[in-house]
Amino acid sequence: MFIISIIIVLAASYVLIKRHYSKWKLLGIPSDEEPSIFFGSLDKVSRQELPLGLALAEIYQRFEHKLVGIFLLFKPTILVRDAELTRQIMTNAFESFHDRGIYVDEEYNPMSANLLSLKGQKWRALRAKLTPSFSSGKLKAMFETVDDVAQRLIDHMSRQLEEEQKEAQRNTLEIKSLLITYAVDIVGSVIFGLDIDSFTNPENEFHRLSNRVFYQSSLLQKVLGIMSFACPPVAFILGRLGVRDPVIYRLRDIVQQTIEHREKNGVMRKDLLQLLIQLRNTGEISEDNEQLWNVIKTSGESLKSISIDIIASNAFLFYMAGSETTAATTSYTIYELSMNPRVLQKAQEEVDKAMEKHGLGVNGRLTYEAIQDMAYLDLCVMETLRKYPAAPFLNRECTLDYQVPDTKFTIKKGTGIIVSVFGLHRDPEYFPKPMDYIPERFAKDSNDYNPMAYLPFGQGPRQCIAQRMGIVNVKTALAKILANFNIKTIPRKEVEFKFHTAPVLVPKDGLNVSFSKRKK
Repeated sequence: MFIISIIIVLAASYVLIKRHYSKWKLLGIPSDEEPSIFFGSLDKVSRQELPLGLALAEIYQRFEHKLVGIFLLFKPTILVRDAELTRQIMTNAFESFHDRGIYVDEEYNPMSANLLSLKGQKWRALRAKLTPSFSSGKLKAMFETVDDVAQRLIDHMSRQLEEEQKEAQRNTLEIKSLLITYAVDIVGSVIFGLDIDSFTNPENEFHRLSNRVFYQSSLLQKVLGIMSFACPPVAFILGRLGVRDPVIYRLRDIVQQTIEHREKNGVMRKDLLQLLIQLRNTGEISEDNEQLWNVIKTSGESLKSISIDIIASNAFLFYMAGSETTAATTSYTIYELSMNPRVLQKAQEEVDKAMEKHGLGVNGRLTYEAIQDMAYLDLCVMETLRKYPAAPFLNRECTLDYQVPDTKFTIKKGTGIIVSVFGLHRDPEYFPKPMDYIPERFAKDSNDYNPMAYLPFGQGPRQCIAQRMGIVNVKTALAKILANFNIKTIPRKEVEFKFHTAPVLVPKDGLNVSFSKRKK
């Protein structure tokens, strides 16, 4: 009887699982023929054949319908393949899709509560408080720190090239790793308020913690990260059982120590952390006024506007989003310029012209105004973000039943939504010749693309809050590199991506580019 009972339970479970995976067929929505019993539509991810972003893009390419039913593990999710419908979901129908549907537990895991994961009114209130941090005036005030880090990048590249010449090497540098160090130092300086130089001291604690976050996380941390996105209830249980990422909480300690040091000693720096301290102490971030950066203290801890945990969790979010985005976008741009001599020449001439106009000289300091004058470089960055989107997919959760326009189908509350940005950005229907690198497609007199399909930072109220800061960081590094080095042109070779648990595109063999020092 015991064996018979087990057989009945297993058979019933199998029938229920198969019925669960037939949900989309029963609703008349095109879907995978045979989802994996344990992994749903992520079977290739589970076998480490494809990273998540490319697995979703592959599904995008296999279908032609507006909606495709998929399963993120057991979670029924709709992959939206239509640019116009995507724009509707992100903007006009925002009230039906205002949450991302990922794990958050403010009580037991406060570092999970940030702009990415917070829901409803809590997200809206925090977004409103943080938005002034990224105004053009604030970015201009912080620009000197960005330029300092960029100059350290240039000095380090110069030293490496000198060493390669002595050893009769080919003057080839793996640009992605260099730019990861640049991006980490930008984040450490501008967001965490630290005085670090990872080019000369790569063993500093912040740089070591960064490596652990992206490349050395434990299996349990990887499981928690995947479940936070694909199966939040499991992540919730793991969180309640005490599963934490020790790196995140060590970064929280660093933030707390820095804040306490500044408040105790009256230290003021023009960085994002200073603005978050200001928000904590006054309830708001000041206007773009040179005299309003100083902290105004409140009388007691109970009167603080936001907690240390909120500051730390959002600083960590900006770090996760900003460091990889900056490094990837800059390095892919350099790589594409090396294969497109016409674009390279045009970008380099524009940099020279802007620096001469602003009296900076070839090796001079950059200014915020000079960066703003580099319009063609903007087009290059836009094209890089099109071909190599920093976030290869976007996710939402239906928060209110929504009837899809021109259909009888209603997306039910609680259903997950996925948009393959990588799929849209490389779809010839929206971007002619998608594998070609054509910055001019974004020029005002061209517009040779469908703007609704261009989603490098998302769309609508939940689009990336720090996109302007990210672009400034990318353009600064690009301008300094183009001003100081010549780039050797190479034959075209498309980038291959390797499997990685992080939701980013990681080049399989790095990005190797040859440089030579420009004459003054």
